[in-house]
Amino acid sequence: MSSIKDTVSSSRPDLKSYEELYKWFHANPELSFHEEQTAAAIVKHLQTFNEFDIHSPIGGHGLAAVLKNGSGKTVLLRADIDALPVAEKTNLPYASIKVMIDRDEGVEKNVMHACGHDMHITSLLAAAETLVKCKDAWSGTLILVFQPAEERAGGAQAMVDDGLYDKVPVPDVVVGAHVMPERAGVIGTKRGLIASSADRFKLKIEGRQAHASTPHRSIDPIVQAAATVTRLQTVVAREVDPLDFAVVTVSAFHAGDAENIIPTEANLKLDIRAATASTREHVLNSVKTIINAEAAASSNPNQPVLTPTTNFPLLFNDADVTGALEKSFAEYFEPGKHSYQDDIARLQGSEDFGILATAIGKPSCFFLYGGIDPEVYDKAEKDGKMKELPGNHSPFFAPIIQPTLTRGVDGYVVAALTFLGK
Repeated sequence: MSSIKDTVSSSRPDLKSYEELYKWFHANPELSFHEEQTAAAIVKHLQTFNEFDIHSPIGGHGLAAVLKNGSGKTVLLRADIDALPVAEKTNLPYASIKVMIDRDEGVEKNVMHACGHDMHITSLLAAAETLVKCKDAWSGTLILVFQPAEERAGGAQAMVDDGLYDKVPVPDVVVGAHVMPERAGVIGTKRGLIASSADRFKLKIEGRQAHASTPHRSIDPIVQAAATVTRLQTVVAREVDPLDFAVVTVSAFHAGDAENIIPTEANLKLDIRAATASTREHVLNSVKTIINAEAAASSNPNQPVLTPTTNFPLLFNDADVTGALEKSFAEYFEPGKHSYQDDIARLQGSEDFGILATAIGKPSCFFLYGGIDPEVYDKAEKDGKMKELPGNHSPFFAPIIQPTLTRGVDGYVVAALTFLGK
């Protein structure tokens, strides 16, 4: 494995220019299905290598780049490229001040790379340059996929549906990565489940409007919705084995306008997660039962309307692929609390990355790496304030650029060389 260390150290470019590129991506985020400028910047950078066959657009603003370098396996490396409707509060000199019109809701929203996809893009581009420079050390086919709309659980499937695998070779192995609120320098793998399922819904509870002074003439959707929210909290607390995992979150609640009017309807948004297919089914059934039961308890003849919005599958890391990465990562990064971990805490969020593999029946592995300033992380750990560290989707989430970027780059490169190295 010393050969991989030598290869990476001699081929990795000076990352100063990539640090500036990261800042540009961070300052110029785009919402899911809107990633036009992001994709154009990626294509422009890839073209400077004069090595890749670039296929764009795929599935909206997705793109793929192929480098054929002799016989051998085919490895696909993936990065997601979309941002979130979040107003940034980091006060960084390169903080996003961007606003966009959301295509689905038609309203203007602040936009931020609050989940680190800007780091994913930059890491994969620098990894691409590294692998171009060390072509003599590997043989096979490298595919880079820059995927749109991960946050809306639509990008991976959209690329597959738009003929991704008609345009690029079918890979033998699919690898992805994500920056996390772990100590920067940490990088890790985990066999089996690495990300939960996620089922998201809009819930419309229709009542009957009336003057606030005559509640007996109304069917109050706020009271019904509030009872529903409270009761939903019992699903995980009282129906899911504490050794299992599930989350039921009501993330939005909109109802009414004037102080003296009981409104016509309440509109909620739900996010439901689970770690196994059976728990997922049970929780979803319980959620639907409670929603309907609270309508009956409110003597409301209007049936609540539960509309699915996005859906993330369970994500599992293949044992053989993960085992191969365990060996190469352990030798390259060296195991330790502040470096490589072979049983890193799984992603509590969800991912559509796995669709790029399951759609063609191929194995995959999703590795994770930290992005929190080590000094900040260590102080929070010492002071018992770990909950205060900003995590993914926080308006304060912004990975420290180094050593995070180097870890992301090396993770992608080592993963590729694990299967393509001579």
